[in-house]
Amino acid sequence: MSAGGGPRAGAGAIDPALYTDLYEFTMLQAYREHGLQARATFELYSRSLPAGRNYLLACGLDSALAYLESLAFGPEALAALEGLGFPGPFLDWLGGLRFTGDVDAMPEGTPAFAGEPLLVVEAPVAEAQLVETYLINQLHFQTLVASKGARIVQAAVGRPVADFGSRRAHGTEAGLLAARALYIAGMASTSSVAAGARYGIPVSGTMAHSYVQARGDDLAAFRDFAETHPETTLLVDTFDTLAGVRAVVELARELGDAFRVRAIRLDSEPLGELAARARRLLDEAGLAGVRIIASGGLDEHKIARLVGSGAPIDAYGVGTRAVTSADAPTLDAVYKLAAYAGEGRLKRSRGKETLPGRKQVFRERSASGVAERDVLARAEERREGEPLLVPVMRGGRRLAAGRGGLERARERARAESARLPERLRALEPARPPYAVVVSDELRREAGRLGRAVAD
Repeated sequence: MSAGGGPRAGAGAIDPALYTDLYEFTMLQAYREHGLQARATFELYSRSLPAGRNYLLACGLDSALAYLESLAFGPEALAALEGLGFPGPFLDWLGGLRFTGDVDAMPEGTPAFAGEPLLVVEAPVAEAQLVETYLINQLHFQTLVASKGARIVQAAVGRPVADFGSRRAHGTEAGLLAARALYIAGMASTSSVAAGARYGIPVSGTMAHSYVQARGDDLAAFRDFAETHPETTLLVDTFDTLAGVRAVVELARELGDAFRVRAIRLDSEPLGELAARARRLLDEAGLAGVRIIASGGLDEHKIARLVGSGAPIDAYGVGTRAVTSADAPTLDAVYKLAAYAGEGRLKRSRGKETLPGRKQVFRERSASGVAERDVLARAEERREGEPLLVPVMRGGRRLAAGRGGLERARERARAESARLPERLRALEPARPPYAVVVSDELRREAGRLGRAVAD
C-alpha cells in the first residue's frame, strides 16, 4: 500500500482519525480479512529514561482519553483512505468503528520510570492497534516536557517560574500542550493567552524590548507603560541594564506614592552580577519591594547556579529549553502488544524485548512514605505497595479517575515528587538509580513463553 497516489490534503483541519501511520490501516485490513478480532492488551511505556533524567512525570492522559472518546471516521477521512487504495468493504467497516475498549493509566502528575506502563489499552485488536500513533504522540511529548519542567521547578527552590516558551515550541498545538504540562510540573504561569483560555492556567507577561526601542528612551517608555499598567514589570536591559534600573528609580521619584511597579526583568547576561547590582540600586532607593525576574536562555542548570550563588532573583521565566526539552528532546516511547485473546504475548528482539500479559506497577514505600522501589507485576497479583495504574476508561467512556482535572494533576505532581528519594530530585544522575524490579510471577510467565529475565 503506497501513500504516493492519494489525494493531497488541503489547508483545512484534518480528521483526528487520520492522525496515525499508514501501517495501522494495513494491519487493520489484514486483521479483519483474516479473522483476528479478539481482545488485545497494549501497553505504552518508555524503554529507558532520557539522559540526565532520574524519573518521568506522567502527562498527556487527558488529551489521549478525549481522542479515544471521540474517535470516528468522517466522510473526508474515508475519502482520503479510498484515495490510498483501501477497498470499499473495509472503508464501510471503518465508517462504523468506534473505540469501545478499556484503559488503565497512571494519573497525570505521577512519577514514573523506564519500563513501567503509563497507559494500558484493552480492546478488540483492531481498535487497540489503530490508536497507537496518537497515544504515543500525546503521552510522549507531554510527559517529556512535564519531566523537564519538574527539574526546572526543583532547581528554582520555591521561586516562581513562568513558561515563556510558546513562540519557540514546535508548532502552536505543541505550545499549548507544553504550557499545560509545565503547569502540571509546577510552573506558576504561562505567557500563552491561548493556553490560559483553554486550560485556565494563570497568564503572565508585560513588555518586550520593542516597546522601549519604539519609545527610544528607558524612562519615557517606563513612564508611559506604568501609566497604562501601574502594577507592571519593567524590562530594563534594552540599552544598558543598570541605566534601565536607574530609570526605574527615577520613575519612582517622579510618581512618589503613586509608584506601583511590582518588578523589573533582566534578560541579559551576566544575570547573577546584574541582579546583585540592580538589587543594591533598588534597595538604596527604598524600593526593596520591587522584585527581580530573570529570563534569557535559562534551564535547570543555569537556575541552580544562580540560586547557589545567592543571586537576588525572585522569579524566573523559562522558554525554549523547557518547551522543547532541549537537552533530551525524545523518549524511547513504545506501544507494545502484551496479550491477545487472553494469552500473553512477548517480543524477543535484541534490545527490544517485552514482557507478557497485562501488568500493574506497585510502589513500595518506607514507613515515612518515601518511595523505595517499584515492582512490575502481573495485573492479577496481590502485593504490598500502591498500585499505580488505575481504571480511567471503560467501554470507551471516561470514568471519574479519567477526569481528574488540571489542579489535581498539579497537586499530585507536587506531592508525589516530594515523596521520591532526595537523590532522584537532584539534577545530577542518581546513584544508585531508582529500583524497578520484575516480580517472580511475571518472570515465570516470561520464562514459560521463552524469555529469560535477568535479575
